[in-house]
Amino acid sequence: MKLVKLVIVFLAINFAALAIGSLLMNNGPQTAWYENLNQAPWTPPGWVFGVAWTTIMVCFSIYMAYLYKVFPTNKVITLFSIQFICNVIWNYIFFNQHLIGLGLFVIILLTLIIATFLFLYTKHLKFKSIFILPYFIWLCIATSLNAYILINN
Repeated sequence: MKLVKLVIVFLAINFAALAIGSLLMNNGPQTAWYENLNQAPWTPPGWVFGVAWTTIMVCFSIYMAYLYKVFPTNKVITLFSIQFICNVIWNYIFFNQHLIGLGLFVIILLTLIIATFLFLYTKHLKFKSIFILPYFIWLCIATSLNAYILINN
């Protein structure tokens, strides 16, 4: 499959994950529950999350297209699928069910999966691995925000 087609496929899947996650969070960031939490001082304003996730998913789609073109394996698809599930269910667990500790577990797992992509395939993708860095960096920040909320509430 050509690279452009792969990018489009991964864009569709990744933005579907964002859409499903948004539906499952039940307006979570605007709820009284979330707004009344003791949040980390480094919590960005709400609009940053939309910009960040849009950028992340575009970059991650490009990364996955390159990776899948080089390694069209079950291992890559399995890691990607687990990433998809963790990305979607974190919203439900954290914002909808208010299970902050379980949310932290899920986001740590998600971060480890993205780190696995980054470190396992950098040797093969070289400079193209830069496309997964926004996701990894954002997950490190998001994990720290989740952990802060768990510890301070």
